[in-house]
Amino acid sequence: MPIWRYSVEVDDVRSAKAMMWDVPISRKEAYEIFKILRGMRLAKAKKLLSDVISFKTPLPYTRHKLSIAHKKGLPNSFPKWKSPIGKYPIKACKYILKLLDNVENNALNKGLNTERLVITHAAAHRGPYLKRWMPRAFGRATPKFRSLTHVEVVVSEV
Repeated sequence: MPIWRYSVEVDDVRSAKAMMWDVPISRKEAYEIFKILRGMRLAKAKKLLSDVISFKTPLPYTRHKLSIAHKKGLPNSFPKWKSPIGKYPIKACKYILKLLDNVENNALNKGLNTERLVITHAAAHRGPYLKRWMPRAFGRATPKFRSLTHVEVVVSEV
């Protein structure tokens, strides 16, 4: 059996952790989402992700932002990110929303107050890189490469 390790050490009494391995999302999108979610309250983060899924609020991109269009209203909704460049990463938001639900349930099982939970650590790590080939006509082949991501979240009671 594999051993699941987190990349951060926390107080187990006042915090809860959750992790998803081999998630089929982009690591760059997960990085940009977690950059926004770090330090945010759990309920506010879940509402933000549901707004992104329903195309109400775009997420600002700060690092991986080449060839991305500007979105209306971005600097007003996120004053600390002054970048008007953003996207709607729906698939990544759905998986991260499941992860936040999981960490909330873990906190409930520990007896923590869910209204006072703050995301203290959120990280995306590189998962396995799947290399496959699809045979084509005349002896050729087309690559079907896929990159998976490991994501982890730690919440603490404030």
